[in-house]
Parts: sequence; C-alpha cells; structure tokens
Amino acid sequence: MKVYITDTNVIFSAVLNIKSGIGQFIMSANQNNVKFYAPDFLRFELENYIPKLVKISGLKTEEIRRIITLLYVQIVFISDELIPFEFYKNALPFVRDVDMDDLVFVALSDYLEETLWTGDLKLYNGLVAKGYTKVVTFQEIRKELGI
Repeated sequence: MKVYITDTNVIFSAVLNIKSGIGQFIMSANQNNVKFYAPDFLRFELENYIPKLVKISGLKTEEIRRIITLLYVQIVFISDELIPFEFYKNALPFVRDVDMDDLVFVALSDYLEETLWTGDLKLYNGLVAKGYTKVVTFQEIRKELGI
C-alpha cells in the first residue's frame, strides 16, 4: 500500500473540483491501494479557506462542507501534538523561507517516514532545492502509479 501525507493545497484543489483527477484519486483511494494521512492542522487551515472556496467555486457553504466531509473520510488525521518536537525542529530549515504553515506537514512526513504530496509548487521546489526528497506532485504520483 502506498501512503501519502496530503497537504491543504491538495484538498483545496479537490474541494474545488471533486471530479478532477486529484478529487477522483482521493475518493478512489481504496481501489488504488493508497492511504492518505494529514495533520489535524489541515482541518483548521481548510476551515479558514471556506469563504474563499465558496467564492471561487460558486457553491454554497453547505455544499463545500459536504465535499470536505467526503474527502476527510479518505484521510487518517494525526494530532499535531503527537508529532515529537524533534521532527518539527528537523523540518524547520526546509520550510523556514518557503511557508511556515507547511512545517507540520513536513514534520508528519518525516515522523511517519512517508512521502508528502503537495500541489504547492513553491513548497515543492523549495523542498527539492534544499535536498528534501520525500515530496511529490500529482503528476509524479500518476507516473509512479501508472494512473
């Protein structure tokens, strides 16, 4: 089974278009033999984006929340507090000058020893430039899994 740590950008994209490749990939996790993990911070961060999601999508808040609920069923959430401090400390140099909100995602990726899936190219490029190798984009996942 392949495991990915999903960041907020990925879920944001899936909420905007649940029928997109990303949305369908998440919704068909069992069929693809894939499992998704995320820190609880994702829920908090996405909650703050609901007004933006409503504005961009043209959907009602209730519909956005319904889609989010469908996506969350596919994700195993890990309490941010369960990630040992050393993993946050080790992740800090990788995200410091990119986006501190991504600290918990990189820390969780290292803690679980799994790959971080991001749609944020600034984060992806920043991590790769610093030698962080456990990060992928959806294009790379598709190529790797042949989907």
